[in-house]
Amino acid sequence: MILIDILKKDRGGQIFLAVLLVTTVTVACLNLAVPESSVWHVSTYTVTLLGKYLTYALLAVAVDLVWGYLGILSLGHSAFFALGGYAMGMYLMRQIGDRGVYGNANLPDFMVFLNWHELPWFWYGFDMFWFAALMVVLVPGILAFIFGWLAFRSQVTGVYLSIITQALTYALMLAFFRNEMGFGGNNGLTDFKDILGFDLQADSTRIGLFVASAIALALGYLACRYIVNSRLGRVAVAIRDAEDRTRFIGYRVDHVKLWIFTFSAVLAGVAGALYVPQVGIINPGEFSPLNSIELVVWVAVGGRATLYGAVLGAIAVNYGKTYFTAALPDLWLFALGALFILVTVLLPRGIVGLLRRREATQ
Repeated sequence: MILIDILKKDRGGQIFLAVLLVTTVTVACLNLAVPESSVWHVSTYTVTLLGKYLTYALLAVAVDLVWGYLGILSLGHSAFFALGGYAMGMYLMRQIGDRGVYGNANLPDFMVFLNWHELPWFWYGFDMFWFAALMVVLVPGILAFIFGWLAFRSQVTGVYLSIITQALTYALMLAFFRNEMGFGGNNGLTDFKDILGFDLQADSTRIGLFVASAIALALGYLACRYIVNSRLGRVAVAIRDAEDRTRFIGYRVDHVKLWIFTFSAVLAGVAGALYVPQVGIINPGEFSPLNSIELVVWVAVGGRATLYGAVLGAIAVNYGKTYFTAALPDLWLFALGALFILVTVLLPRGIVGLLRRREATQ
């Protein structure tokens, strides 16, 4: 009943969820049930690529929640994404056991190479999936809560808040590059073997991760739509449009910001956790400030404050990135910058805004 109420006035969301369901079922069937010799077969590589796009889409929804509806231009969500990815990567590394290059059942290969003699305390528990899943949620959530409590309590807003979110991301990137941190240094975590006992290279496992990404995206979208349709969401929009007036009315603006910002960080962490087993690696490059800027481009291209527009933008831009980095690798970054400028100038409401405007004129 709640889902019906959420989607009743959300025609775009209805279309998005229907397309997501049909695409997920179709891709799974064409990969598992259709022989490779058939023209209709969807390769495992394509399944993995689509799964990666879905995790990016969930990350974009998380960014749109805080930027589109709360007015916080976060340039640090790649940090929460990467932290969720590292939590999952640590679990996957513990699952390797003695099958690593050095055959050490207790220490990951990079620790053996660096002459570590015992497992650091913060790696304990990551041999259990439930603990890793808990850390995927808690680590980004706690960091966002502490950061948000300090920033929002001090009434840091606008470009200053954007700068310090990016500073946070950059500081974490520098820290994770250091070998003594115990997270693999610049090489990161890789060479994963299995997840929950299933071979990561098996077609069925890849389909399982793809389906899990689709489910996470659908649930993340519904949760965000529920928030923006609730009283909390209406207060968030009021904060976005007139923060001082909302504060003078009597609302605890810092509490609203903190709650939504923390929830958004948790969604980003979940996206990172689903991303890592599909791409097979997590390294400090995921903290790169450029990644956070790209997230904003995805949301702007698709349509800010729409949620499903963020999904559209994430998939469209990353498909273009996949194509152009292969066809024109030296020009991709210039194309990305030009795309953001053109969207800002010509399509301030993104692709979804353009489609809505056409519908209104017909």
